[in-house]
Amino acid sequence: FGIRELNQEAEQYSWWSYRPGIRARNIGWRLDYCLTSDGLKFTQPEIHDQVTGSDHCPVSVQVDATL
Repeated sequence: FGIRELNQEAEQYSWWSYRPGIRARNIGWRLDYCLTSDGLKFTQPEIHDQVTGSDHCPVSVQVDATL
């Protein structure tokens, strides 16, 4: 699934080109897919766009352990 299924914020991206000023202007793509097993449920999707140092930023979800 894609994090965008749980988090609809259109202005939040997880990848930016290395071209100058692209990240500062927030022109990016949402490369935020997680591969999972069937039946697992997730909560709290986050794109950690404040983490710098790469053209990608971390994305995370929490697994709902109440199966």
